[in-house]
Amino acid sequence: MQPNLRTALATAALALAGPAFGQGSTMDEIARYREMLADGNPAELLEAKGEELWKKPRGPKNASLEQCDMGLGPGKLDGAYAQLPRYFADTKKVMDAESRVVHCMMSLQGFTEAEATKNWFSKPGQDSDIEALVTYIGGKSNGVKINVPARHPEEARMAKVGEYIFYRRSGPQDFSCAICHGQDGKRIRLQELGNLTTQAGAGTAMSTWPSYRVSQGAVWTMQRRLIDCMRQARWPEPKYLAESTIALEVFLQKTASGTVMQTPGIKR
Repeated sequence: MQPNLRTALATAALALAGPAFGQGSTMDEIARYREMLADGNPAELLEAKGEELWKKPRGPKNASLEQCDMGLGPGKLDGAYAQLPRYFADTKKVMDAESRVVHCMMSLQGFTEAEATKNWFSKPGQDSDIEALVTYIGGKSNGVKINVPARHPEEARMAKVGEYIFYRRSGPQDFSCAICHGQDGKRIRLQELGNLTTQAGAGTAMSTWPSYRVSQGAVWTMQRRLIDCMRQARWPEPKYLAESTIALEVFLQKTASGTVMQTPGIKR
């Protein structure tokens, strides 16, 4: 462990444990801790692996993903993530980064859907190829403004579906996304809960995914983050790449449009 990282962890631990620290001091120390961690973001290793997977011939067709069209033309990745989800004419669907990567793994490399999505999220000691690829693709939009205006009729429909899901109360606790993320100044313990109904709040949330989660020791994609949010709200967990999850992404990315991508991020 690097010395500055060790110092940051120790400082944050003291801030969280010590009763002498006020809330303001604690939040300042947490912000400092995150800043120091970002100096050597472990997600950069997965990003490098994603680049290797993108260029490596694999699958039954022994092909790379270099001709995958993420929305800007075959193989063009610069700024592509910042414009997703979007409508793709070849599939007649609105797709996010992950569903598009899976589509390309199937169409270009010959994987079945089951094979492509078998390890869609990492487990201890086992990285996920999809998470690596999406982290690499996301990094190619670093510094680019999110631009998801949802002008195509299917995109507009998905944005409406996503908005409905965001505000709909459901599950045994009668929870909605908006209960935690629909107002300013909310928090759970020391965790700030952004107001995702504003451009700034949605931008802070959406511009930094994929992100390395310190508490999990792994990189998470937006699909994994949203599915886990639904799990925590005690909703029925959607299937990976479900239309409902992509619709929620469209709504949030549309709200966040104009804010600048800073990925891979780092979270608690």
